[in-house]
Amino acid sequence: MSDSSANDSRVLRKFLRHKPAVVASVVIAVYGVVAFVLLVVGVITLPDTLKRVGAELQPGLSSERLPEKRLLDCEWLIDRIASLSERRNPEKALAAFSDMGVRRIADVELDELLNRIDLAWESYDELADIEDVTAAAAGTLDDPDVPPPAEVRSMLTELEKRTDALLEPMTKAEKSTRWFELLLGTDRQGRSIFYRAVYSVRVAILIGLVTALLSVTIGTLAGLAAGYFGGWVDNVVTWFYSTFASIPNIVLLILLAFMFDGGHIDGPINKVTGGLLDRLIGGRLDETLIPVYIAFTATFWIGPCRVVRGETMKIKELEYIQAATVMGFGRARILLRHVLPNVTYLMLINFSLLFIGAIKSEVILSFLGLGVKKGPSWGIMISQSKSEVINSFFWQIGTATTFMFFLVLAFNVLSDALQDVLDPKHV
Repeated sequence: MSDSSANDSRVLRKFLRHKPAVVASVVIAVYGVVAFVLLVVGVITLPDTLKRVGAELQPGLSSERLPEKRLLDCEWLIDRIASLSERRNPEKALAAFSDMGVRRIADVELDELLNRIDLAWESYDELADIEDVTAAAAGTLDDPDVPPPAEVRSMLTELEKRTDALLEPMTKAEKSTRWFELLLGTDRQGRSIFYRAVYSVRVAILIGLVTALLSVTIGTLAGLAAGYFGGWVDNVVTWFYSTFASIPNIVLLILLAFMFDGGHIDGPINKVTGGLLDRLIGGRLDETLIPVYIAFTATFWIGPCRVVRGETMKIKELEYIQAATVMGFGRARILLRHVLPNVTYLMLINFSLLFIGAIKSEVILSFLGLGVKKGPSWGIMISQSKSEVINSFFWQIGTATTFMFFLVLAFNVLSDALQDVLDPKHV
């Protein structure tokens, strides 16, 4: 066995002994598989995350809704179907109904549907006269004219039964799909929080992966050149990263993101290139993730550049580098064959750190309205949940935070493990 393979084997064994890192790797792999499936197979598509699947602010995990909320949800559905039945072409309007996800309006004659709507309104009117349905169902409402709690609960159950009769019974496959649609509840627009959170995994992985790859590549190349060649090359690189580092990171990110907002850059580029940009991306730049990649890469390359530059300056003074120089090996060969392999561990560590930084920065920018523009992301979900939190509805912000927490935690653990395993200065 060669020294290289023996060393690789020792590194692998040391990594496998780090149990938290192994678990973190599994977690990251799960996120990666989800992102790959969403990208390639399209199990959950962008339209799935934008369509309404039910009443607004429904709690997830089959949590029990308050009687008042159950009453409001029934009112919304009855009113929605009733309004469709009053259209000029009610059959077409009812057939196009999609506000309940996979559920469809009952396939019955219009007269029969109208009769069911009237029955549902009758049940609703009986409960709508009660001042506080939740208190009445709990028996804490001090009103002699209100029916007993058991009767109120029975009336509410009957209302839900009549409301459900307005919809077509679900098949087994539809029941499974429906379970996923409502697994983590709905937001203020009645959209599936689960679908939006899972789709956001794709966005987070793309932003983290592309940003980290570009930043590490640019930073490593600049750091290698500055550290090895020195002189004016080092001065130029140092000036660039010192200038960028002197600007507060978040301010620079906001500035760069704002530059792309509203399509201000698209016009000049399309004018010069004859509409090439529009043909390539099929829309505006700020509707893609490209501005996010550019904004993050413009700031994140500084860290890898600094550490690689410092390490390269130390490596080039070692005896084997001096020997290679004396033997007449070219600078490119020395950089690629002798210096680069010895800074690879820094690239891996910085990649994992920048991956985390990109995901957290996207949340901040999207919260400020300058990040992802089209489609959901964890940052957008957190931003949109501001008004929901005021109303004590935490399902959307809790879901986005939980999904982000486990991915960031996994990469933090993996980063520490990589530093312990790969960094020769760590014991």
